Amino acid sequence: MKRSELERELSAKFGLQPQQSEQIIDTVINHMTDVLQGGGRIEIRGFGSFFTKVYKPYSGRNPRTGETVQVPSKKLPHFRPSKELRKKMNEG
Repeated sequence: MKRSELERELSAKFGLQPQQSEQIIDTVINHMTDVLQGGGRIEIRGFGSFFTKVYKPYSGRNPRTGETVQVPSKKLPHFRPSKELRKKMNEG
């Protein structure tokens, strides 16, 4: 599902204007981003949780030149599905 499809679905289901559904989605995504940037965790019961993993810096290799490069530390968002979601996904 694309963002535009989600906006249309939200508008149709709740009788909203397209701009309103776009603002709602923007607000949710922006707040989730802020929480993850701050190192927080987001848990949506029955769906899953979002959290940030911090990776330490390491030495890598440029595959094209073979040169050793230093990869800086970084934070990446991760998602872990809930047991309920996994169960629903694997049902017939």
